[in-house]
Amino acid sequence: MTRTPPEEMVEADDAELIRRSIDDPEQFAGVFDRYVEQIHRYAARRLGVQAADDVVAETFLTAFRSRASYDHAQPLARPWLYGIATNLIARQRRDEERFLRALARTGAEPPPESMADAVIERVAAQAEDRRLAGALTGLASGDRDVLLLVALGELAYEEVAQALDIPIGTVRSRLHRARKQARATLGTGLHTREDA
Repeated sequence: MTRTPPEEMVEADDAELIRRSIDDPEQFAGVFDRYVEQIHRYAARRLGVQAADDVVAETFLTAFRSRASYDHAQPLARPWLYGIATNLIARQRRDEERFLRALARTGAEPPPESMADAVIERVAAQAEDRRLAGALTGLASGDRDVLLLVALGELAYEEVAQALDIPIGTVRSRLHRARKQARATLGTGLHTREDA
């Protein structure tokens, strides 16, 4: 005879946590705990660590405030949260572009990862960071958003489409255009997951 565990013992998917948070706001902490590091890492790579703290706080505040309108047919909140973060980042586009121009000139970037990893990566790739930042600055904002959601956020095409509320075909064409332009700017040394 199998017994069904109580509701609180079964790990709820994101949609269920969000649904529960309508009556019990503390349930939203489960969604926050699952995604805060991913969203912070994505925002830090786009804007720098200090600006990322603000974007992450505002992302989760916006998500919490709009949780009643969440589509519960979507078991994962990840694309929804990345969409909110990307929209907030778009508001800071001028700051992002200034950050990328400075990175292209200096290569100096606050590390979102551990100091040891940052030192090793910087020693090996400082010149490439400058070139990449310059290439990113030259992309159209929609193309850059798609490229960075795939590259930094590690979202699947379907998740990017959901996050940006665009058709998957648009994701593919923007990503293709961004990769093509980045390759042209950086040379043939740029490889992606699809190239492997």
